[in-house]
Amino acid sequence: MSRRSPNTPAPDVAGLRARLDRARVAAAKSGTDALLITPGSDLRYLIGAGGGSFERLTTLVVPADGAAALVVPKLEAPGYADTPIEELGIDILTWVDGDDPYKLVAGRLGKPGRVAVSDFTPALHVLALRDALGSAEQVLAGPVVRELRMRKDAAEIEALRTAGAAIDRVHARVGEWLRAGRTEAEVGADIAAAIVEEGHTEAEFVIVGSGPNGASPHHSVSDRVIEQGDVVVVDIGGPIAEGYNSDSTRTYAVGEPRDADVAETYAILQRAQAAAVAAVRPGVTAEQIDAAARDVIAEAGFGEYFIHRTGHGIGLDVHEEPYIIAGNDLPLEAGMAFSVEPGIYQPGRWGARIEDIVVVTETGVESFNNRPHELVVLGS
Repeated sequence: MSRRSPNTPAPDVAGLRARLDRARVAAAKSGTDALLITPGSDLRYLIGAGGGSFERLTTLVVPADGAAALVVPKLEAPGYADTPIEELGIDILTWVDGDDPYKLVAGRLGKPGRVAVSDFTPALHVLALRDALGSAEQVLAGPVVRELRMRKDAAEIEALRTAGAAIDRVHARVGEWLRAGRTEAEVGADIAAAIVEEGHTEAEFVIVGSGPNGASPHHSVSDRVIEQGDVVVVDIGGPIAEGYNSDSTRTYAVGEPRDADVAETYAILQRAQAAAVAAVRPGVTAEQIDAAARDVIAEAGFGEYFIHRTGHGIGLDVHEEPYIIAGNDLPLEAGMAFSVEPGIYQPGRWGARIEDIVVVTETGVESFNNRPHELVVLGS
């Protein structure tokens, strides 16, 4: 009997098989004999389930030449019952307490010269694998896998489009909860519930930065009571059932802003964000998109108040490649999806950020977030 929830999409076996094939090719091109993919988003990308990372080793062994195998504790194997392991041609190698799973991996690979291990594999597994694999060089799998994950296929793009529309629906409702006299935490709790109501499986993060808290880009929520005239940064997102994430920021004002410079400064931010989105197209580099936003803000005299990169890739992780930052000369390609989110942060006063998720198309750009970019003045 299937254990799949009725809300969980059925696996795309052909798509997963193609990803495994590309992973083998990418490993071979990098001079790597095998990828060792432990639980996390890379594993979900390749087999449709991310699993969990525990003290017992679970790893997908993907040789550059040969059949893949999932080494998994027998007690955790049922957790992969809804994945198309057999259809993908993946062997299952189970083990029980008292067995040595690292020897299972070594036995599968023989004497590899080079293996690539998932970036976030616990050290206890990395060191044990090193001992089991003898003289094999260990490197990170990230540089290999990210080359696959950066370029979203049609199904991934549709999932991101769905996630973007869902978070837009939440932003459209912020006026229901954001008002003077409530704390950031109270507003954040209502937003988190709405994120689920509007189609996400959970709220991955909720930022409600009011007044001076808005000048801290990664502020979460606090017990600060929102005041009339506050400028409030609301940055929210989470995954949908397919595992792909939303992430969108809009800036609000509770009544007319108390600070006289808000309208003029916010207009600069709008121009910067629009310039960066307009610059997105194949062949333009990631750092050129960053510069498109940063130059507008710097020329207006606010360069020191834009204190983070312009964007980050998004997919099965909220933050992944490509990063839209100075020094990244990666040429953009169709299928690359990332945020465009410049901000201006004035410590002790207020901050503002505008964020959309966009994808590079064959001819330009598509935005997955389509709420208005103007400062939203509530109660006016």
